Amino acid sequence: MANGAKGVNRRSGEPSNESPDESPEMPESPGTAGGVEPAGYAPASGLAAGLEADRALLGRTSTAERVADILRDRIAEGFFPPGTRLSEDSVGGALGVSRNTLREAFRLLTHERLLVHELNRGVFVRVVTVDDLNDIYRVRRLVECAAVRGLGEPPYEVRAVEAAVLAGERAARDRAWEDLSTANIRFHQAIVSLAGSPRADELMRAVLAELRLVFHVMADPRRFYAPYLVRNRQILEVLQSGDAVEAERLLASYLDDSQGQLADAYRRKMSRR
Repeated sequence: MANGAKGVNRRSGEPSNESPDESPEMPESPGTAGGVEPAGYAPASGLAAGLEADRALLGRTSTAERVADILRDRIAEGFFPPGTRLSEDSVGGALGVSRNTLREAFRLLTHERLLVHELNRGVFVRVVTVDDLNDIYRVRRLVECAAVRGLGEPPYEVRAVEAAVLAGERAARDRAWEDLSTANIRFHQAIVSLAGSPRADELMRAVLAELRLVFHVMADPRRFYAPYLVRNRQILEVLQSGDAVEAERLLASYLDDSQGQLADAYRRKMSRR
């Protein structure tokens, strides 16, 4: 420093022989020149004070996300069929949440294409189109097949896949067709989870929940699900043998057949409306 003034040690508070300009503990603020802060720069203490006003949003957002999780799962399970109106009073009262929290949850699920808001009518479970269905399967191929393709060297950790297959077989024996549908969805979630990617898991969860909006068109769920249950078992056994290439081939064929069957049934259903 030109005038020889001494600085202060910032750790001890004692005088220091180092000038502030030479101290390694006095870096310039990012984007500053010569230690001069740009216009509009807020010190860290000011930023923290500004965030305190947002603290209340954390609890509300967390609750809204949890409500969205519950409703998403219910939609995926078929509890709310497509076209169902979700009453704010009924749903909010059942879950014990405020109207604002519920509306935020509705907004999240509308963004995921599971709900739709109709002006002056309310919020409804979305009715998908055939184009939607085809796009869902396009995404499924990209995600599911890639998860299997990227498995690497065997053996593979397929306990979740096996659990879904066993649950489906148990549901079929009990003639519990809704449970079989849920087990089938969990099978595909488990396939994607083999990638070890939380983002892929989250994406697949939303995609499969949207797909669940289509399954109601199958008049005979036993005839629809039973053949795929056998194919789920086949894919599991091939994965257990360590043949990821064959598993991907079986999965791609599976998705092609499932898409064609659902699309045909959905077209017939929509044409009768």
